[in-house]
Amino acid sequence: MGSMKKFVAEFIGTMVLVTLGCGVAVATGCEGNDGIVATALAFGLVIVAMAYSIGNVSGCHINPAVSTAMLILKKISVSEFCGYVISQILGATVGSLIVGLFFGNFKSLGGNAVQDAITCNYTTPQVVALLVEMVLTFVFVLAIVGVTSKPEFGSVAGIVIGLALVLVHLLGIRLTGTSVNPARSLGPAIIQAINGETTSLTQVWIFIVGPIVGGSLAAGVYSYISSEDK
Repeated sequence: MGSMKKFVAEFIGTMVLVTLGCGVAVATGCEGNDGIVATALAFGLVIVAMAYSIGNVSGCHINPAVSTAMLILKKISVSEFCGYVISQILGATVGSLIVGLFFGNFKSLGGNAVQDAITCNYTTPQVVALLVEMVLTFVFVLAIVGVTSKPEFGSVAGIVIGLALVLVHLLGIRLTGTSVNPARSLGPAIIQAINGETTSLTQVWIFIVGPIVGGSLAAGVYSYISSEDK
């Protein structure tokens, strides 16, 4: 029963993340500096809100890359990891449906795709986008595992994590739309593809592989630098 409550919390948290974060992205179109800042703040503020509401239940991963890092660090079991990821993907998919219902458009849901800043400057844009997602996720997840490693940081952990997400979005939106979260990318891609817009789905592997690798590297690096010398 305890695990089921964690899975429900992860479902709700990811649904809210996609509904509000992607919802603001759609509302602003990420146009101009104002749109970028608003979208970045939306994703960060959702993390803050969810961290202090469901964090005490599930840890508020709401991101398979974070769950992967926690699995590597042995903070969760394999069975919990599977339940978390399934719940996160389902939550993101439902969140995408809500965004579509709000705006009456299921083909534009704030999904991720390689942006012009990359495609216009590189002959291998998908490789560059993959690197972007790896680096941004590494930074984001490293902040998470660091600030959640000690109980004394508990009171500020949600704020630190939220600000870290704002930071990576400010750089990444013009490059990949900023995923750093496979569920957040997969949910919109699925719904958009069902409705005939397949660009996000054909590129979604970038936003699955990049964040998972980046999150795994963050867990490995943190484990190394925080271990005591013998």
